[in-house]
Amino acid sequence: MSSVDLARSRTRPLGMPSRKTQRRILIAALRLGDVIALVLASLIAYVFRFLFEIEIFEAVTPSPDFYVHVTVLLIPLWLLLFHLFHLYDWHYLLGGTSEYGSIVNACTLGVMFLSIALIITRVIIARGWLVLFWLFTIAFVGVVRFAMRRVAYAARRRGYLRTPVLVVGADAEGCAIAEQLREAQTSGADVLGFVDDRVSPGEKVCDLPVLGSVAHLPRIVTQNDVEEIILSTAALTREQVLQIYDTFGPSSTVELRLSPGLFEILTTGARVKEWGYVPLVSVNKVRLDEFETALKTILDYGLTLAGLVVIAPILLIIAIAVKLDSPGPAIYRRRVLGRGGGEFDAFKFRTMHVNGDEILARHPELQAELKTNGKLKDDPRVTRLGKVLRKFSLDEFPQLFNILLGQMSLVGPRMICPAEGAFYGKWKMNLLTVKPGITGMWQISGRSDVTYEERIRLDMHYIRNYTIWTDLMILFRTIPAVLGGRGAY
Repeated sequence: MSSVDLARSRTRPLGMPSRKTQRRILIAALRLGDVIALVLASLIAYVFRFLFEIEIFEAVTPSPDFYVHVTVLLIPLWLLLFHLFHLYDWHYLLGGTSEYGSIVNACTLGVMFLSIALIITRVIIARGWLVLFWLFTIAFVGVVRFAMRRVAYAARRRGYLRTPVLVVGADAEGCAIAEQLREAQTSGADVLGFVDDRVSPGEKVCDLPVLGSVAHLPRIVTQNDVEEIILSTAALTREQVLQIYDTFGPSSTVELRLSPGLFEILTTGARVKEWGYVPLVSVNKVRLDEFETALKTILDYGLTLAGLVVIAPILLIIAIAVKLDSPGPAIYRRRVLGRGGGEFDAFKFRTMHVNGDEILARHPELQAELKTNGKLKDDPRVTRLGKVLRKFSLDEFPQLFNILLGQMSLVGPRMICPAEGAFYGKWKMNLLTVKPGITGMWQISGRSDVTYEERIRLDMHYIRNYTIWTDLMILFRTIPAVLGGRGAY
């Protein structure tokens, strides 16, 4: 079997419905779920407005049949609005949090249209019911979309709802893009391989086959039923890019996407803006959008405030123990880099002797190890109590106050001091697009047993693939990782 036929066989296994059928089933399920959500929203709004004696509502005798008729009329209107807001468009589904924003916008516009129609027709509907219907519709439709996403993501891991993708250009950026798409299994991208003039067909680059040259791209796309082509523009000449665009730009079945040649710095995402009718790409300043930032902030402050209330006596006991164990302050301030490259003092319980530099100077071999790894497994500077605090990460409790100051997050990449920035090289700019975390991928993956290179890879994976559910997963897995004490020194 040739590499082209092999790639094609991966697109749709035997017995699996066609991609169009799979997508139609998903969209039909979304429509059905939205209808159920609208009916439930109307019913529960009716119960809250008319059957519960809530003081803010005026007591009236409602007509159940009237509100049934209103609901029947509203369902097609809402479904039309959802269609206009691309909530049934395959190209806009299962992406980011923008889908939930579209739900809010569509429901709000629907209520505005309904209010105007009621004024014109002079039909009377209880305002309380209308407001509750609006709120419950947003909530229930959002829940339906959330549930359907989980189902779709599970299906994608099993090979369904996937999109065949080709990467044109097997250079470093093309490899980085392909690896990222393959790691993000919920993206639905089925990367078949590369197209490149500099590598012979059949050879592998980044564990993916090269299917042919740029001149053979139309044939490769047809044979593999490709729907997405991603151009690594740095690997192509301007003439090649124009030729590919001339061939596939007008296509209604193939989506052509261009990498801007700056994959290393685009973890924050990008946006296209027309300025004087010239489309220009702008890089976002931060990694998360406003909705994700709000969710992460709520999680950080909510859990931090609750945690501080519970562990306040423990913090006091540890502070006293540190003072009694060795001379020096209870709190150590470590100068580190925050989001945007600004420096701040990260608080920790002191775990080292105050004359640590003098102690380390007596061990040249340890100085070399520290310079290479950034950590010492047997560090003579660490106090007796410090070893216990480090083993169970108790020394990091004071960083909860850094969270309240807006400098850190519960979950994020590992904090680094300014001198460590050199270890991250070109990835440093990515690291500084999010707040450092008390815990993170490195914490649940072996802590200090993880090599520095692996730690950087884990940090980059988190930054590129962040979701609020990733944060919750890491928080839950941090507890057994810390209690086990593995990799802590």
